[in-house]
Amino acid sequence: MSNEFPISICLWFDNSAEEAARFYTSLVPNSEILSVSPIIVHFTIGGVSFQALNGGPKFHHSEAASIVVTTENQEETDRLWNTLIADGGSESQCGWLKDRFGVSWQIIPKILPELIFSPDQISANRAIQAMFKMRKIDIQTVVSAFNTPEHE
Repeated sequence: MSNEFPISICLWFDNSAEEAARFYTSLVPNSEILSVSPIIVHFTIGGVSFQALNGGPKFHHSEAASIVVTTENQEETDRLWNTLIADGGSESQCGWLKDRFGVSWQIIPKILPELIFSPDQISANRAIQAMFKMRKIDIQTVVSAFNTPEHE
């Protein structure tokens, strides 16, 4: 008997499970549709297992759960951000957005956690304060804030 438990994330949709899964798998490398039925679509995003369920209008997505994507650079951040908010998505704060299906995402450049969790708490706080003013994360602005002491 295996000690592994297969785990996947289930996203509930009114009736757009396959459309959402095809959209999501087009965004990130190492993503694919594994199976499609009228009720459930099995797929991966970046190698992470998901299910999209056509469950009807009873439940809706909320910011209480989000898909987090760590990006390599500003170009990748911009591409994902712009694609996800297109066609009815919406921006939120600090790297958060909702796509056109109402699913929340966090698009986080990989340098951001390095800056905001830096042992240099003063510089980290400047980076955090810069991030709080943003919707999409602008790497250069956060790095500049981290590296530029405030004038006394």
